[in-house]
Amino acid sequence: MDDLQAIRRLKSGDIGGLEILVARYQRKAVQTAFLITHDEQMADDVVQETFVRLYQRIRTFDESRPFEPYLLRSVSNAAFNAAKKTRRWVQIGDGADAESLPELLTEATSVEDQAEYAHLRQQIFKALESLSPRQRTAIVQRYYLGMSEKEMAENFSAAPGTVKWLLNAARERLRNLLHIERSAE
Repeated sequence: MDDLQAIRRLKSGDIGGLEILVARYQRKAVQTAFLITHDEQMADDVVQETFVRLYQRIRTFDESRPFEPYLLRSVSNAAFNAAKKTRRWVQIGDGADAESLPELLTEATSVEDQAEYAHLRQQIFKALESLSPRQRTAIVQRYYLGMSEKEMAENFSAAPGTVKWLLNAARERLRNLLHIERSAE
């Protein structure tokens, strides 16, 4: 069953449609929330609340649009708001070249590489944790969810220039935290 069929089932009052969507997207939604909140329980709560709100508002969902980006955008917004309320982030030093993170994380091939990968992953999560919730949300939306700067601007209710500045500041802070030198351009 595809997303549209599950949504139509849900709109008709069949809770089985929600079960299908939860089974399909819960893991990615929790990962998204965790990347922003850095708190497993908070991430689980955010995703659960997002699915409850989705259930309550499913009748207004535009079936001509894809479901996954809608859900993950909702999760990232809810996670950002939850992280902002806790004010638990720690500022230590200044930011990794987020554009190189996916490549770095996929290079583990041997046992030694896997150990280095685990260490690097830990460093990246620690560095992300030191960003403000807004910067973390921007990095997750851009590089994990693949949102365009235009989509992010709409999502943040901000000008595109503000989003560019926010991403630049977050990347610079990550570079400094991970001690990554900027290549000569």
